[in-house]
Amino acid sequence: MQEEAVQSAETHSEEQAPAPEATETAAEAAPSQEEVSYQAVEKEGTVTAIWEMQGQKHLRTIDPRSIEGKQILALFETAG
Repeated sequence: MQEEAVQSAETHSEEQAPAPEATETAAEAAPSQEEVSYQAVEKEGTVTAIWEMQGQKHLRTIDPRSIEGKQILALFETAG
């Protein structure tokens, strides 16, 4: 009877152990809960870059002269 309990416990612990990929996915999913925001970097009154941020983490830099950069700036100019 005890042997069955031990085998049962071992089987359940193996089934419940998360795969390494699942752990990495969960770790990556946590920052995505924070909102993505944009910050304009200005020099002498001209926007020289747009930072895409997630919380305090810098995701990427967007050129304000690019199509995407112009769209982002247009959204903020009309919102203000």
